[in-house]
Amino acid sequence: MVSAPARGSGALRSSSAPTVVRPRDAVTAERPRRDRREVARATLLAALPVLSLIAVVVGWDAAVRLEFFSDRLLPAPASVVHAVAQMYSDGTLFVDATASFRRALQGFVVGSVIAVVVGTLTGRSRVARGLLEPVIQIVRPIPAIALVPLAILWFGIGEESKLFLTSLGVFFPVWVNTHAGIAATRDDYLRVAASLGASKLLTFTNVVLPGALPSVLTGLRQGIATSLILIVAAEQSGVTEGLGFRLDQARLFSQPDRLFVCLAALGIVGALADQLFHQATRRTVRWAKEQS
Repeated sequence: MVSAPARGSGALRSSSAPTVVRPRDAVTAERPRRDRREVARATLLAALPVLSLIAVVVGWDAAVRLEFFSDRLLPAPASVVHAVAQMYSDGTLFVDATASFRRALQGFVVGSVIAVVVGTLTGRSRVARGLLEPVIQIVRPIPAIALVPLAILWFGIGEESKLFLTSLGVFFPVWVNTHAGIAATRDDYLRVAASLGASKLLTFTNVVLPGALPSVLTGLRQGIATSLILIVAAEQSGVTEGLGFRLDQARLFSQPDRLFVCLAALGIVGALADQLFHQATRRTVRWAKEQS
């Protein structure tokens, strides 16, 4: 009988045998390549906004150079940059942007506060809903811009009419979302809170309000854009500073380069305000699913 060679015997080893890569080694070797692909993908995604803006500017410049549009209607990017330099050097751009942002902020704060209070009442109280909701639903479809003559008639051409228009326009999107968020509170949550002996105030602050906060913040985010839209219409009369006023002046004097500067300033201010609010609310509502 031939005995089997002992374990570890050199007779079973061959110097010419190929090296077998174990699965763990394969994963380790693949990881750096996967990490590089993820870094490249993240870099590309981060660069997409810049690339899109560059593409728009290049296409814009090409359309003007090839005379697809007259420079009286669509100024070249170089002309807009020159107008930015002029308006920045004489302080016009900063003064107008500051004035418009101040008016929009005032209207946003006033309209949002009233909307949150009224939305809470109509969302929680059937009596308040029956009294207030019909009036709100009738007035809500009326464009705020259509109320400009009425605002001037009631408040004149001063700052009061602009505050009225902006706050009224902000009120409706904030109210809709606040009302929906408050009214959507699940009854079983309320019953559990009542069974634990929670008071109405404690139930509201610890159950109703946290559940409705994502909807409220969505309405506030919409209100930011609405305030900037309406302040442009409100500044068409009765002021001597503001982006809306400067837009109207550029139209009257056929200055398309300055008109585009004002439009770009409105877009930049609105985008910055929206992103700042979005980043702040992401940290505020940690339990809500992020919706971009």
